[in-house]
Amino acid sequence: MPRRRQFLGYLPLALTTGMAATVALGSRQARAAAMLGEQEPQALKVGYKADSSKVDSQKYPSHKLSQTCANCQLYQGDEGSAAGGCALFGGKDVAAKGWCSAWEQG
Repeated sequence: MPRRRQFLGYLPLALTTGMAATVALGSRQARAAAMLGEQEPQALKVGYKADSSKVDSQKYPSHKLSQTCANCQLYQGDEGSAAGGCALFGGKDVAAKGWCSAWEQG
């Protein structure tokens, strides 16, 4: 009997750990799939480019090469990361070296 009681005592812990691992892995996969595409309507409205060096200088004359999502006030990614969240695009990630016309000094 003691073995069965021990097993039943550890069962909730094992289930909780398993569920937490599943949620963590699922979140990472969902986040990777949530990159903002340049052709998405919300990206087109603000001229988002995943690479700041490819911004049309005729269309956006105020753009400077030093302006990137990584140094924008709206960027929510970690310092040094390749991508991160943006307050402007909700649950979508943007490239750290990207740019859009909503860029604000961070």
